[in-house]
Amino acid sequence: MSGRATHRLPGALLAAFALAALAELVSVAVDARTGQLLAKPLLMPLLAAYVAARGGPRLLVAALLLGWGGDVFLLSSADGAFLAGMGCFAAGHLCYLVLFGRRRTRAGLALGYGLALVVALALLWSGLPAELRVPVAVYSLLLAATACRASALGPLAGAGGALFLLSDTLIATGVAEAPQPPAANLWIMLTYLAAQALLTAGILRSRPRTHD
Repeated sequence: MSGRATHRLPGALLAAFALAALAELVSVAVDARTGQLLAKPLLMPLLAAYVAARGGPRLLVAALLLGWGGDVFLLSSADGAFLAGMGCFAAGHLCYLVLFGRRRTRAGLALGYGLALVVALALLWSGLPAELRVPVAVYSLLLAATACRASALGPLAGAGGALFLLSDTLIATGVAEAPQPPAANLWIMLTYLAAQALLTAGILRSRPRTHD
C-alpha cells in the first residue's frame, strides 16, 4: 500500500463509520429491522479499524470490539442475550478505565455521578427483573466510573462518557418498564454512537500515537 493510500485510510474508515451510523439511525427511526441487522454490526468494527489505522491504543480497539459484541448480542432476543451483551459492554468499560489511568477527577463531578447512580438505581430497582438487579447494579457502577473518569481526558471524552451513561440509562428504563421519551430507541442509538465516537476522539487526542 502506498504512503498516500495509507494516509487516506483513516479518513475513509471514519467516513464508512459515519455512513453506517447514518444507515443505522435511519433504520431505527423507521423501524426497519433488516437495515438494523445490516448496519449495526458494522459500526464498532469500522470505528476500531479507524483507531488501528491511526495507531491508537490497543485497549481502545479492544473496548470498541467489545462494544461490537454487545451490539450483536443485543440484536438477539434469545435467552441470555441481554446479559451477554451487558457483559461485553462491562468488559469494554474496564478497558476504558485502564486507558484513563490515574488522572485526577474533580471531587464534585465524582459526587454528582455517584448521586445520579444511586437515584437511578433506586427509581428503577423495583421494576427490574429480579435476575437482572445485581448485574445491572454492577454494570451501572462501571458505567458511572467510566463517565466520571473520562472527564479527566478533556471535554470530548467527558461528553462521551456522559452520553454513554445517558444511553444505557434509557435502555434500563425500558427494561424496568419505566416512562421513556418519545422515539426512545432512536435516542438510545444516537447517544450511544455519539458516546463511542467522542470517547474515541478524546482518547486519540490525548494519546495520538500510543500502542498499549
